[in-house]
Amino acid sequence: MNMKLGCPDENFSHAENMICEAIKDKPDVLILPETWNTGFFPKENLTELCCKDGDTVKLRIGEMAKKYKVNIVAGSVSNLRDEKVYNTAFIFDRDGRCIAHYDKTHLFTPMNEDNYYTYGDKLCGFTLDGVKCGIIICYDVRFPELTRKLALQGLDMLFVVSQWPKERIFHLRTLTMARAIENQMFVVCCNSCGIADDIVYGGNSAVIDPLGSTVALAGENEEILSAECNLQMLNQIRKRIPVFLDRRSELY
Repeated sequence: MNMKLGCPDENFSHAENMICEAIKDKPDVLILPETWNTGFFPKENLTELCCKDGDTVKLRIGEMAKKYKVNIVAGSVSNLRDEKVYNTAFIFDRDGRCIAHYDKTHLFTPMNEDNYYTYGDKLCGFTLDGVKCGIIICYDVRFPELTRKLALQGLDMLFVVSQWPKERIFHLRTLTMARAIENQMFVVCCNSCGIADDIVYGGNSAVIDPLGSTVALAGENEEILSAECNLQMLNQIRKRIPVFLDRRSELY
């Protein structure tokens, strides 16, 4: 998704239009990128532009999940809660219920995200249609111990929502493939595109299977990407290479 920096009203309308278009493929799950309501990120008036405890996301995106009977991993939004700003992801089931939320735990200090947002302190696992899932946000993917702790909960699918710049897109591609391979699960990454504050964001959203193969890959511009994940392959891979049985938990 290409969003406008500091324009939440326009971004919400644009996201809704894209959801309406994507629903034509009758998906089980829809996913949006990081901080799509504000872009990443307006510094002067961030608090005023935030959702208030996810209110607008729950009302508008949750209602779309209910209307279309689709699960929505609603990316993340700049979110004001208890007078603090968080980078928060919200997840909705087919009935439009907000079944989970996650505050980004690793804030990107090179861009001073930590000066404007508050660190999250909890991991987030949830279930969609009987499939165990988890979510991380952008910079989180550089910390494999975070994903491994989620994976130990029995995850089959990890969602990665991001605002990753074009100049480091190779890192995003490599890290998401690594997280899929080492944890033997599907990784679904939704990245932004376009320009904000002279930073070009790189697109390249992708669906990656547990062998590290790319099931689907987007380009650098805005588009709707869809793919089917063959969950039957998970048990076969885990039996063939039993990394979770062979790991030395007494040492690390």
